[in-house]
Formats: sequence, C-alpha cells, structure tokens
Amino acid sequence: MKRTIYFILILVYTCLGSASASTGQRTIEAQPDTFPVPKNIKGMLFYVQRDPNTNTVVYELNKASDGALDEKEPIHPFWIRYPEGGVQKELNYVQRKFAYGLHTKKLSKDNYEIKFVCYDKLALNLRKGADGTYHVYTTINKKETILDRIFVRVEGGTFWVPNVLYVELKGRDAATGKAVVGRFKP
Repeated sequence: MKRTIYFILILVYTCLGSASASTGQRTIEAQPDTFPVPKNIKGMLFYVQRDPNTNTVVYELNKASDGALDEKEPIHPFWIRYPEGGVQKELNYVQRKFAYGLHTKKLSKDNYEIKFVCYDKLALNLRKGADGTYHVYTTINKKETILDRIFVRVEGGTFWVPNVLYVELKGRDAATGKAVVGRFKP
C-alpha cells in the first residue's frame, strides 16, 4: 500500500516543472488521447503522461558508445517539457531515484525485468521482439502487449492524497498488433 501511494504521489506531483504545480491549478482538462505524442525519438520504447500538465517522461533505449545496448542501464528516461516549447531535459536525482527511474534486472541475453522505482507491481519486460528490435512488454487485459504509453488521471485531492481516477496503459497486442487499452485504479 505504501509503494502504491508513493507511485501515485510521485507520478502526479513530484517535480512537475510547471507553474501549475506551484499554484495548484489544473491546466489540462483534455482526454489522454489529446496530449502530445513524442515524435522523432530514435529508440523510444514508451512514455508516461499525467495531470495536471503535458510534461512527458520518455523511455528510450540506452546504447553504449559502441552501439550495443548498455546492459547496466538499458533504458534512459528523460523529460519532454511541452509547456516550455518541447525542450528535452534529464531527470534530476530525486526523479530518477524516487519517481520515474527504473530498476532493471538482466534475466538472459537481450531480456530484462523492468520495474519503476516507485511502483514494483507493474510487471514490465524489455526484450527483442520478432522484428529484431527491443520493446517493453506488459500484460494488458490478459494479453501480452507492447507498451506504448502510461497515463495517470488525477482529479482533485491534496498533495498527500490525490484523487487518482485511473491509470491507463496503452499498447499493441504482441501477436496481432491491434491496439490494447486497459485501466485500473491503484
């Protein structure tokens, strides 16, 4: 339960990087599908968005200088700050260690277990797909899915107890390629 609360708090309120975070005003009333979609990011695996603004954390493959996957840290998260003109920024220490960072565990060649540092109940797996490229896999609606996006919808509440309406996972069925969307309330 404690980790679930941290997950929600961190994804929603920690280091949002906008005036709305300091004023407490909600800046976005739109549906998740109207948020900007990161474009032209080579090696992008998935991204995370949440209320109250469109700032986005992108997770991309992290390659070593020789072009091979960095086995110690195979995924590199960073911000796209859309309200600031789409500038890309690195996550700060608190964001990496307590919020948007990932724990990775190598299971075998080209296969990694991935978990958010703030929420270890969401099972993610980084591995090469049938197309020979890396994808992050999870289960959505009892289907193995290539993860594309996570969205956290918040409406009201307080800093310590936000009212999380849902967490939405969106991806593609690994077998058919069809869109898969699932929601849960943590």
